[in-house]
Amino acid sequence: MSQRGESLTSQVHRALSQAITLGELAPGSLHSVAKLAERLQVSRSPVREALISLADQGMVAFERNRGVRILETTAHDLEEVFSLRLLLEVPATYRAANQMTPEDIERLRTALGSLEEFTAAKTMLEHQEMDSGFHRAILEAAGNTRLVGIVDNLWSIQKMRGVTTAGRSRNLADIHREHKAVFDRIEAGDTGGAAAAMREHLENSAQLHIAQVTGEPAEVIDGQLPWFDVYSALDGPGHD
Repeated sequence: MSQRGESLTSQVHRALSQAITLGELAPGSLHSVAKLAERLQVSRSPVREALISLADQGMVAFERNRGVRILETTAHDLEEVFSLRLLLEVPATYRAANQMTPEDIERLRTALGSLEEFTAAKTMLEHQEMDSGFHRAILEAAGNTRLVGIVDNLWSIQKMRGVTTAGRSRNLADIHREHKAVFDRIEAGDTGGAAAAMREHLENSAQLHIAQVTGEPAEVIDGQLPWFDVYSALDGPGHD
C-alpha cells in the first residue's frame, strides 16, 4: 500500500479508492471504520480521515450508527460529471493552448506517449490513470490549481464504477486519435481548434460512457443530453 513520501492517510485514501473502483468494495455495501481498518491493517484514525475525504468526493456516505456506505454512480451522475467537465476543460484547453511553454508541451507529449504505448498487459485502471494524467497536464498548463483539484474529483466519481470505454465501445486507437487531435492543435498554438477538439473528445466519451451504463445506443444518448450544445448557445471557445 505504501508509496514513498505519501502520508498514511493518503495511502489509505488511495487503497480505499482503488478498492471501490475495482468493485472490491461493492456499490451499496455498508462497512464499519473498524472493519476497514482491520482490512488495511492500520488504526482507525487514518481510515476515518480518508473516508471523510471520499465522502467529500461523493464516493461514500456516512450513516449514523451504521457505518459508511459505498455509493453507486448512476447514469445521471455521469451526465453531471461530463457536463461539468465540458464547462471546465474546454475553456481550460483554450487557455492552455494560448500559454503553454516548451516544457509544458514536452510534458503533454510524454503523457500522450504513455497512452500510445499502453499494452494489454496493463490494467484498465492504469489506462484510466494515464488518461487522467493527459488531461491533468493540460489543466496544469492552464494555470489554475483549484481547477485541477475540481476535475480530479470529477474523475474519481467517473472511475468509481470502473467504467471505461477502452476496449469496449471503442478501441484504444480511437481514444489515442482523439487525444492526439487535442495535442496537435495545442502544439500548433491553435486555441480555438484545441478547445473544439477537447469538446469533441469529451462529448464522445460522455455518450459512450452513459450508453454503457444504460444499455442504450450512443446516438440515442446524444439526443437526451441537451447540455451538449451549451457552447453553441453561449458562443464559447472552439466555435467561430
